[in-house]
Amino acid sequence: MSPRIRSGIAVCGVLAISGVLFTVSAQLAPDDDTRHAEDLASVVADESDRVEELSEQSTELDEEISRLSETVDVDVPAREPELRQREAVVSGAWPVSGPGLSVSLDDAPSSSLSIPGFTADDLVVHQQDLQHVINALWAGGAEAMTLQGERVTSTSAFRCSGNILLLHGKVFSPPYVVQVIGDPTRLQIALDASPGVGVYLQYVERVALGYEVAELDAVEMPAYAGGEGLEFAEVPDGTDVFS
Repeated sequence: MSPRIRSGIAVCGVLAISGVLFTVSAQLAPDDDTRHAEDLASVVADESDRVEELSEQSTELDEEISRLSETVDVDVPAREPELRQREAVVSGAWPVSGPGLSVSLDDAPSSSLSIPGFTADDLVVHQQDLQHVINALWAGGAEAMTLQGERVTSTSAFRCSGNILLLHGKVFSPPYVVQVIGDPTRLQIALDASPGVGVYLQYVERVALGYEVAELDAVEMPAYAGGEGLEFAEVPDGTDVFS
């Protein structure tokens, strides 16, 4: 398959998604079926300072919530522990552990530039490649996920430019490692069934892009440390939030 054909393949199917955790793909950059670099310089300049400021605000708000909680002198209906735990996992508020998979994507060696019909742009991991892998893993039942060790939540978004990745205001270089907690067999089946991942694997064969999947008996994932993208929310009239 030629690079032009590869660039034209679209992601097929609809993710079998449930819960707010599985909305992460909508927070990623717009789905583009071509493999190309995107200019990231201006985004890095704006976001690197912003993430530090938001992290400080998040810490201050957490401390304020704790202080206000201690002053509450009325009985507030409690939710079921199982529900609270599930919400904490979905939001990334709790560190989690369990079996799963590790998927690593890496740029091709510079020697691949000598292969006829390919350019330097074909030899790097692009944003779309990571999106295909991440979306396939969510579809395969991933319960929690990290990218470059950063906890991925429903508000996470990343941008790629060449061999630079911006996530949560931090800059990373390849190899890009995605780790997920879930049923390893289901996760692998989802990867194998993804058309987008299949296109990437063709380039693995042709230009030696890096791709490695490993089953993990135990994955340790930290809690999400950044601020929330959601600024405010209102409960609709007549909604019982404790039901």
